[in-house]
Amino acid sequence: MTTPTKLTARALAAIDSRTPTLADHLWRGILTAAAAGYRVGVTARRWSFDAGIRGARRLAVPVVCVGNLTVGGTGKTPATIAMVQRLKGQGLAVGVLLRGYGREGGAVGVAADLHGHIAPWPQVGDEAALLAERLPRVPVVVGADRFRAGREALRRFPLDVLVLDDGFQHRQLHRDLDLVMVDATDPLGGGHLLPRGRLREPPSALRSAGALLLSRSDQAKDPADIRRTLLRLAPGVPHILTRHRPARLTDLEGPGIHAPSLVRGRRTFLVSGIARPAAFHATMTALGATLAGTLPFPDHHPYSRADLERIIREAEAARAEWIVTTEKDAVRLREVAAALPGRYPFLVLGVDLEVTEGEAILDALLRRCVGDRGAERSP
Repeated sequence: MTTPTKLTARALAAIDSRTPTLADHLWRGILTAAAAGYRVGVTARRWSFDAGIRGARRLAVPVVCVGNLTVGGTGKTPATIAMVQRLKGQGLAVGVLLRGYGREGGAVGVAADLHGHIAPWPQVGDEAALLAERLPRVPVVVGADRFRAGREALRRFPLDVLVLDDGFQHRQLHRDLDLVMVDATDPLGGGHLLPRGRLREPPSALRSAGALLLSRSDQAKDPADIRRTLLRLAPGVPHILTRHRPARLTDLEGPGIHAPSLVRGRRTFLVSGIARPAAFHATMTALGATLAGTLPFPDHHPYSRADLERIIREAEAARAEWIVTTEKDAVRLREVAAALPGRYPFLVLGVDLEVTEGEAILDALLRRCVGDRGAERSP
């Protein structure tokens, strides 16, 4: 699924890669004017909530939000998984809320329950389906209105805390802790608001975060400079450095699990339909894989049989030993691949969010957010 924002970003990237024409300058001017109007709207909206003119509704349990300031690609899904696992480690019953981007219908839906039942991804969205796969027996509930989704989760499941995936701009729901992801390789999304750039809000919004999670901090060119910029934008907000650690390779069509080192020195063909394919490519290169070719699709792309046939043709032409994709893509590819079993060796790279600095700060923030709920459940 390609949104107007992503089409705009691609058009601007094409402009930036060539000598701008008069039409290019005109297009940039239109987008800059539109971004100015967007700034007025989002600033007024944030002020209305901060001033109490519009109110956020509270749920009966604490809500930990994993959000970001830019459109897509910061690594929220691995971060959400990591936060759920940390909270479960404190003895808490945890549920997950998210919009369910790209799903069929808009009503509140249950992607996963306590019994291990997982809804088909088209009904709940690929991110919800991936969370359900990675977090066995953790309730995952989707809905555009996250308050209604949260209320349904609490009605159906005995929960101590809810983790909200991608809700930093969803001010209608009160959050007890905002963890904001910042991609260290592109911290401010080009520095422009939508639709000129990828910023959902002005960078000053970071001041309301409980902590900033710097994702891909190991891939940043100058992490110290990025942190100085963030300290200036959001003084006093702690930084937690993280990286996306390649954790496993699995067979797309079977239960096989392999060490990430399997691809070292081997010709691989990379397929992805994610917001930032360059980060996936960089991870595979860092693992020592020889990139025989890459084939990016739009973010959340619903793969068809024709897509898979094209992938296989291009992998064969590139003389690749394996096709490798991401976990989120695997959710959308698996059913299609099942119709063409064994056509080409297909691997899925799984990554985990690893905290490299600030772990004690993160754990303290989570404990403060949930209070004594974990202790109440302990024997």
